[in-house]
Amino acid sequence: MESHLNSKTLFLVLFFLTFAQTCYGAVLFSSLPQTLLVSASPKEGQVVKAGEDSISMSWGLNQSYERGVDESYKTTKVKLCYAPESQADRGWRKTVDDLSKDKTCQFSIVERPYYSSEKNQSFEWMIETDVPTALYFVRAYAYDSAGNEVAYGHTIALFKVQATSGRHLSLDIAAACFSGFALVSVFGFFFAEKRGRRLMAANN
Repeated sequence: MESHLNSKTLFLVLFFLTFAQTCYGAVLFSSLPQTLLVSASPKEGQVVKAGEDSISMSWGLNQSYERGVDESYKTTKVKLCYAPESQADRGWRKTVDDLSKDKTCQFSIVERPYYSSEKNQSFEWMIETDVPTALYFVRAYAYDSAGNEVAYGHTIALFKVQATSGRHLSLDIAAACFSGFALVSVFGFFFAEKRGRRLMAANN
């Protein structure tokens, strides 16, 4: 009898935990409709450079859906996302169905209010210098008034971002000048010391 009560209690606890998770922000990616069309300028396999190149993109409702399907859409957020190939063996980029735990899209590009009267919105984004080398795609999420994801769309083409080396031409020039000055100084000191020794020997 006691075992039966414990099992029943455990079931009720799990049920309420699941219910609470559903009520308080646990949105599953698999539950979202793909109602947004998203496009980006890089072509399949194209290489773009962080800190140097920009990406043009546009997003909006797929017009094949019935009018009013986007009634709950209040905001759209566009993000840069890791492609599956660049997630392999990298748990910190792992795709998780629970969007509160998902690590696919770690780079925010732009956030805009959603207006059903606008068929498309567009934006040009300079790739930030902290974006690492990897394969990416662009995804847009639609959010409701409570800030929950309610729909999405993403690009099909995968493109590569080449991370910045962290070096700039001006720094390279300065380093070269400093190295040249240091080399001249060493040789100058060497010849001055050698000449001084010769003068001392001649005086003696």
